[in-house]
Amino acid sequence: MKEAVLYLFPTPIADNDLKYSMPAINLELLEECDCFIVEELRTARRFLKKAGYKRDFDEVEFFILNEHTKSDEIENFLKPLLKNKNIGLMSEAGLPCVADPGSMVVSLAQRKGIRVKPLVGASSLMMALMASGFNGQNFAFVGYLPIDKFARVKRIKELESILHKSNQTQIFIEAPYRNNQMMESLVNNLNPATLICIGVDISMDTEQIITKTSKDWKKTSIDLNKRNTVFLIYK
Repeated sequence: MKEAVLYLFPTPIADNDLKYSMPAINLELLEECDCFIVEELRTARRFLKKAGYKRDFDEVEFFILNEHTKSDEIENFLKPLLKNKNIGLMSEAGLPCVADPGSMVVSLAQRKGIRVKPLVGASSLMMALMASGFNGQNFAFVGYLPIDKFARVKRIKELESILHKSNQTQIFIEAPYRNNQMMESLVNNLNPATLICIGVDISMDTEQIITKTSKDWKKTSIDLNKRNTVFLIYK
């Protein structure tokens, strides 16, 4: 009997044809999953339907994993594996477990000796880094910066200091409705010569990946409100 597997399925970061973001093998492996761990049921079902998943959703078990999930609930999510049922873990968009609560599930699975299988898929972070012109050999993804304006500015200055000392690209993200505030904080507080790259709507028709100095961005008008954006800074 084959051992059950916890599959990590990347999901599209744009609502376009899956052939642009998912290898065919991923779509085949979806069929092998009896259960799914997801952030939002409606989004997950919509994705599975688009991917051609053939099973009746009434016969499929879904576990909801988000910021409200308690750590002691996660143990139950993995129980189907003990019955030799494969589980698929999906993020809302992009790679599971990267700036995503799925890491808690995988951590427990590793401790229990469960086979974890990551699958290939689009990552806006790596795609932005690829197109930025920044150091791709030494970089750090630092997640979300503080919401408080003064704490955010302090963190931005810390990251600028790190990139100069370590020659390290700094990558971070923000809630889409706060993107414009983030951009304002960057151009107003970074050294004029520091480079800022923004990767906006990556893999969509409206995609923009642009690198300019902080000084030049200050003279550029761009609206990032409610657009998925990756921010990168370098020297």
